[in-house]
Amino acid sequence: MARKTATQNDDLLAPVTLAVGQEDLLLDRAVQQVVAAARAADTDTDVRELMPDALRPGTLAELTSPSLFAERKVVVVRDAQDVSADAIKDVKSYLAAPAEEITLVLLHAGGAKGKGLLDAARKAGAREVACPKMTKPADRLAFVRGEFRAGGRSATPEACQALADAIGSDLRELASACSQLAADVEGTIDEAVVARYYTGRAEASSFTVADRAVEGRTAEALEALRWSLSTGVAPVLITSALAQGVRAIGKLASAPRGMRPVDLARELGMPPWKVDRVRQQMRGWSADGVSVALRAVAEADGAVKGGGDDPEFALEKAVVTIARAARPSRPR
Repeated sequence: MARKTATQNDDLLAPVTLAVGQEDLLLDRAVQQVVAAARAADTDTDVRELMPDALRPGTLAELTSPSLFAERKVVVVRDAQDVSADAIKDVKSYLAAPAEEITLVLLHAGGAKGKGLLDAARKAGAREVACPKMTKPADRLAFVRGEFRAGGRSATPEACQALADAIGSDLRELASACSQLAADVEGTIDEAVVARYYTGRAEASSFTVADRAVEGRTAEALEALRWSLSTGVAPVLITSALAQGVRAIGKLASAPRGMRPVDLARELGMPPWKVDRVRQQMRGWSADGVSVALRAVAEADGAVKGGGDDPEFALEKAVVTIARAARPSRPR
């Protein structure tokens, strides 16, 4: 769901709705909610969507002028930060005296570009909806929980985490997965159900093995490994994921201190959400531990590429070694 700001009123038919952010799914939902409310009030509601180049001087006045049939309208302006200076004057004038039976929806990316329009809409008391990119794993996990709650379904914390891990950062895919599980599964949605539907994905399941291993969660890493192998994931994909996971720990551990998160992500060649995740995973790691883990990965890689008699055993050995390196003080 699109997230409310602290100052937002709850009237979907407020004269102006301002959706701010760069998450396309949330922006689309903000529009859909307004349109649905308008059509519930008037089934003949006229909906017009405009890109910035279509909003010329006079266009907004034409679209919001009184109708002969007094019909309700929803006018949506996408990428409002790119509206021309001349058209912005029209929008600001409209904000000062919005028309009755008309809802104006401005979709704005936020940031410095087009900030004058953003400030004007807020000053005019626009209903505001936050639609930020969800770059942090915790945000995506909260999104999954919210999707199940909105659908009136119960899902265990482990199921929500497994789904977020399996699908990744695409919010549309996450929303679709939640919808599918809610439609197909009766009762509480648990981790086993998620595994049956989604962890057969090679990339997702191999990275789940790596994540659990570098977090020092031996039993869970081995369980994920066996599941991946049983569903046909190629061992070489798993060694690749293990290598990436350990290298990410090493890269972040050796990165300069005090860098801004954005600069750090650029320096390491990782998206910001990945930096956040690796920072959480690296607790307990040492330089010696990284060296031991990398050697274990190299040995497993050689085994799965024909240098050993039992690739599965080699992978299990590597997973155990990595998990122990991650938590050297913990008894196993």
